[in-house]
Amino acid sequence: MKISTTLLSLIASATIALAADVQKISPADAAKLVADGKAVLVDVREPMEWAETGVAAPAVLLAKSDFDGAQKLWKPFIEKNAGKEIILYCRSGKRASVVAAALAEKGLNVATAGGLQDWIAASLPVRKVEPPVPGK
Repeated sequence: MKISTTLLSLIASATIALAADVQKISPADAAKLVADGKAVLVDVREPMEWAETGVAAPAVLLAKSDFDGAQKLWKPFIEKNAGKEIILYCRSGKRASVVAAALAEKGLNVATAGGLQDWIAASLPVRKVEPPVPGK
């Protein structure tokens, strides 16, 4: 049991270290980069969260669960946006950091912009999203 606890601690430390290498930018800077066409903003939360709280107005909605799985939406998104910085956010910034670290490891230009709360606190625009329809 002691070995598995140590292993989990090492994995967690490695994940945090990777995430630390990803640049964190302010929501205002993210909004400017997106408006200038230099970056794409991605909300990595899950569809029910998008519907409950709304999303940053310019955000592309790509759930972390798809990233962790088959990447049916992520793969074409990455191909389409080659050359642009990918700026990620979630609720608090933790999931965005995990996805950003994985994308950075693949050589992509990524940054995080914290959480939706940070976007709202910066008085940046949000939009409503319809709840997902089961089975679709």
